[in-house]
Amino acid sequence: MVRNVAGLLPELEAEDFYLLSGVEQGMRFSEWVQREKLPKFASLSEEEVDYRLERCLKRGLVEKKTIQYEGYTLQFEGYDALALRALVERDTISEFGSPLGVGKESDVYEVRSYKPLALKYHREGYTNFREVHKERDYTADKEHVSWMYTARKAAEREFGILEELYPDVAVPQPIGQNRHAIVMEKMNGVELSRTRLEDEQVLGVLDLLLSEISRAYARGYVHADMSEYNVFVDAEGVTIFDWPQAVPTDHENADEFLRRDLRNVVGYFRRKYPQHVPEDLESGDLVGSIGDGSFETVSEFV
Repeated sequence: MVRNVAGLLPELEAEDFYLLSGVEQGMRFSEWVQREKLPKFASLSEEEVDYRLERCLKRGLVEKKTIQYEGYTLQFEGYDALALRALVERDTISEFGSPLGVGKESDVYEVRSYKPLALKYHREGYTNFREVHKERDYTADKEHVSWMYTARKAAEREFGILEELYPDVAVPQPIGQNRHAIVMEKMNGVELSRTRLEDEQVLGVLDLLLSEISRAYARGYVHADMSEYNVFVDAEGVTIFDWPQAVPTDHENADEFLRRDLRNVVGYFRRKYPQHVPEDLESGDLVGSIGDGSFETVSEFV
């Protein structure tokens, strides 16, 4: 798990960030940045580089290796610090709060500005880089990419998709993005997987969710990773989150991804509420109605 670096920001100095930015710049060319190149990359003197390296090593922001040559690489904590400082300087966020969720591919924290928001650090590539590199379109054309590149591209992609979908589709409002971090509206409600719906609510919530999937399709995207774990439910309706792996509807496998999304959604409701979701509700039928924009309610399929 990556440590929360928000508490470190007040003790870090401008020159510490010059050093971190210098390491970041050097990592564009190599995973490990040679020590002798850091003064140029960081615009610091030799002596200043030594001092800043010591400070950043002590705080776990960079890592050092001495095999073959003396080299340095950013830890995720160092990358977090760079992104967080940029977002604070832009006045995108002003306060840092408690964790909202920690997963394999992201960490989410509550932050504040003019209202409560959520800060999401993308962690793609941190624990299982090879699988992410193989599966995600935004790295598929790159032979040699780093975890830093993978996480940044995931954040850029998700933020761009949220901008295209909001407000026509019930997704979190995108607020800001820097490096591998995005700031978005904090979602209200409870994760669908932890929600117990009343009998009279089941088909209504399923209708709402399928309608949002249909709206996203009409706007040109298939989520491609739909499950009960990336939907929030509240009194206002549903919100779908986690969009970095979404594919455009003209993707060669878009219909198959849509079919899988619908199979996951319908399957979840069928398992949890078997008395309300009939066995003959097939995802294939739903694919057709969402594809041609005719979907209105699951009742027309039963």
